[in-house]
Amino acid sequence: MDQLIFHWAGNLRFLRKRKGLTQQQLADATTIKKGRLAAQESGKTRNPRMEDQVRISTYFNIPVDHLIKSDLSAFTAEQLYELETTAPLDITGKHIRVLPITVNSDNEENMEFVPVKAKAGYSRGFSDPEFIASLPKFSLPGLPREKTIRMFPVSGDSMQPIPDGSHVIAQYVDDWSVVKSDTPCVVVLKDEEDILFKLVDNTMKLDGTLRLHSLNPTYKPFKVNANEVSEIWKFIGYVSREMPAAS
Repeated sequence: MDQLIFHWAGNLRFLRKRKGLTQQQLADATTIKKGRLAAQESGKTRNPRMEDQVRISTYFNIPVDHLIKSDLSAFTAEQLYELETTAPLDITGKHIRVLPITVNSDNEENMEFVPVKAKAGYSRGFSDPEFIASLPKFSLPGLPREKTIRMFPVSGDSMQPIPDGSHVIAQYVDDWSVVKSDTPCVVVLKDEEDILFKLVDNTMKLDGTLRLHSLNPTYKPFKVNANEVSEIWKFIGYVSREMPAAS
């Protein structure tokens, strides 16, 4: 196995420096701990975890087999560009990572609550089991116990009549390709500190994007690329302290 990953350390260092990143910046972007990245770059870790291989492959848009078997520093700029632009796009989200969960004493999945103070850190800590374990837990009647459920804070008036400061309850979507048009979803982006709550039109099969739009017509729709997305959660309901406006 050691021979197979001979180029991993050199390729990891080469791609990081090519993008002008420090080890800490790459760690933040991929949610791989800096110490693990440093050990892989130095060659001390000869067998990186499969999830680390997938995260690095997804971030740089380089197939895992090339990261392992090819010396990318020997590629010309044109060859690297071709490799990056022809890498297959995962429109399902299934291969990005394994979603960490926690369970209760009955071995049932907990429902985690992302408080406002943890909102900015969620996009960096979403795949860190310790971060997820630190989140408060909640329970409400009528929610499906066999599904992965989380509650997220939302802000602003883009999804009125759902008021600013509400908390949206949503179910984890493990296959993005089944998301239908006008599905209300929480969308977590890799390099953003905000958590988006929007209506989603799934255009991934057409151009590798999601079209996000609001209930409030004053906000213009926009698109995000599939490789910018880390998680999608389908809307179930919301909790608010604000009374709805009279119609």
